[in-house]
Amino acid sequence: VQLQASGGGLVQAGGSLRLSCAASGRTFSTYVLGWFRQAPGKEREFVAAVSWSGGTKYYADSVKGRFTISRDGPKNTVQLQMSSLKPEDTAVYYCAAGWNIATTVGEYNYWGQGTLVTVSS
Repeated sequence: VQLQASGGGLVQAGGSLRLSCAASGRTFSTYVLGWFRQAPGKEREFVAAVSWSGGTKYYADSVKGRFTISRDGPKNTVQLQMSSLKPEDTAVYYCAAGWNIATTVGEYNYWGQGTLVTVSS
């Protein structure tokens, strides 16, 4: 599985941004897909994940109610709709694929290259 993230950019606090991750590979539909982020000087942290069916979604407490993860099987994409953005959401965002819904980096086998999101105050 290969992952390509896009959609990052500069946005003002309170604004919205939509990230997208395109996946290639025949077994894409069987993977859990997740988003992580890494701010400067900090460890990579879990943001959200969606099951292979799209029926189960899990969010970090810090983004719950503001971010929405979704996947489009036929288009082999996963999106992260981010609203009410805060300066503390500033980070490089990575999409990832794994076998289980999990919040730890080690549970994901494939990673995209990351896309930078900057939220100005």
